[in-house]
Amino acid sequence: MNTLQADAKANHLLEQFCQQQSLPVRYRTLAERYFLPLADELAQARKANTKTRFIGINGSQGSGKSTLAALLSSLLTELHGLRVCNLSIDDFYHTRTSRSELADTHHRLLQTRGVPGTHDIALLQQTLDALLNGQKQSVDIPRFNKATDDRHEKNHWDTTSTPVDIVFLEGWCVGVEAQTPHDLIKPCNDLEKNEDPKGAWREYVNAAIEHSLKPIFAQFDTLIMLKAPSFDCVFEWRRTQEEKLQQSLPKGADQSGVMNDEALLRFIQHYQRLTEHMLATLPSQADIIFTLNQQHDVSDRINNG
Repeated sequence: MNTLQADAKANHLLEQFCQQQSLPVRYRTLAERYFLPLADELAQARKANTKTRFIGINGSQGSGKSTLAALLSSLLTELHGLRVCNLSIDDFYHTRTSRSELADTHHRLLQTRGVPGTHDIALLQQTLDALLNGQKQSVDIPRFNKATDDRHEKNHWDTTSTPVDIVFLEGWCVGVEAQTPHDLIKPCNDLEKNEDPKGAWREYVNAAIEHSLKPIFAQFDTLIMLKAPSFDCVFEWRRTQEEKLQQSLPKGADQSGVMNDEALLRFIQHYQRLTEHMLATLPSQADIIFTLNQQHDVSDRINNG
């Protein structure tokens, strides 16, 4: 394929992707400027190395990390002929039953999915081991149903065949590092002040980062960050996600996990501490940072190292 043919195919893929995802025209322009070159770089890195590449994508709720992972997967597959598997850390939440047990035995705030400590780390590592070891096999990919706030039954999971060239793991807390004990002392919002006055929940979450998630994140070959302007954007961005979730459900479907504004405001307080922590610390640690403005648009790219 010559350069003109490759450019034409890339333009067609971007246009098709934006139509399928109902994305605005400006996303296509920004994707051509920022994400098409990123796909080329990731492809070159994979072809220079025989092992499966493990790529992390971090971004606050509603920042577009799932969209980016899907776009990169399409570009890498269609333009570069690579085999890609997308994982979301959201798909590895504990079941509602398991979170109820955590709430009973440790802290009631652990009933709410999202923070470190509410993920099934054993299942995540088992899945990664199967995807990254290079052996030929079929791998089950767990899926979580946010509309019911519970993991899908296994017959609704996805399946992929290995070996794969690139594995993406995207999620709001991907790459996060634990805070110091001193940083945990002062509550950052009303949820922490009123429902975790002694800091037991904060300490549990922090320990989960250090002992459970840190070994996972240490395996990344590349960490990409979509950096929001501030935590203030999260409510509106997350509300848009909730509206899309509700619109995507078939008539009569279970919507017990869909949140109204009041529930959403409380929900995102579970995420505030670590989101603000990552906005302050992760830009110096991630390999590639895409700076976002309040409209979700990429305004700059920064490379570390």
